Amino acid sequence: MDGTGAVKNKSPNETLPRHVGIIMDGNGRWALNKGIARTSGHTEGLKTARRIVETASLRGIRYLTLFVFSTENWKRASREVDFIMSLVKQHLTRELDFYRKNHIRIRHTGDITGLAPDIIAEIDEARADTKDFDGMQVILALNYGGRNAIVRAARRYLQNLPNVSCAEAADTLDENILSNNLDNPDLPDPDLIIRTAGEFRTSNFLLWEAAYAEYFITDKFWPDFSNEDFDAALAAYAARERRFGAATAGSGGKFGRRSNPRGEPVNQ
Repeated sequence: MDGTGAVKNKSPNETLPRHVGIIMDGNGRWALNKGIARTSGHTEGLKTARRIVETASLRGIRYLTLFVFSTENWKRASREVDFIMSLVKQHLTRELDFYRKNHIRIRHTGDITGLAPDIIAEIDEARADTKDFDGMQVILALNYGGRNAIVRAARRYLQNLPNVSCAEAADTLDENILSNNLDNPDLPDPDLIIRTAGEFRTSNFLLWEAAYAEYFITDKFWPDFSNEDFDAALAAYAARERRFGAATAGSGGKFGRRSNPRGEPVNQ
């Protein structure tokens, strides 16, 4: 890759993922390995997230979804949960000028009703303040679970059909309808999912949307994840041929570089 993050001798439209999701794993283990409190790992992880957001924007990524806090993370010690939420609030408050400067739009996915009122207020303010920006979009997956997201999408659909029987609703429900009832139905499916800390599992992240995403796994804990590691993930993605179940590549180029299963262009 050259200094801009683009792969040499190839068009960016052929090599660059439009939407990247990141499972930011290993903050606590990073801290424990250094003999310090787990909360210090989350602090360092937030610094990494801020840096990678800037790097992804410079590389030309259009959408970046960060797995901040899952629906299962509530099982952790209340002190750790409270600390993570305070970091989220602090980030949204202190970094808003950074997002404004770079024309980055902030969005949210997850069950927002399960968050504290002050966190909801910060998310709403950040979304409203950046809603018209035309740069990269950062989607914060906060109180997010893939199964929960699918259930909420189905509920949205059914709630909009108050006078229809269950049988009639079942007859009309299809993949497009469910996709259109997700938290952010206008987003393209993720092309690339990055996971740190060497774990090989989806962890309930974007289960519906990532059906055909490419995965990049690194052993590095999230606080140690560098810009060079991000570039390595982009290079690995660029080297793969995505067929979405097709036996052969489509005419005129690689099938996966042209569209994804939901029909949107992958790179624009």
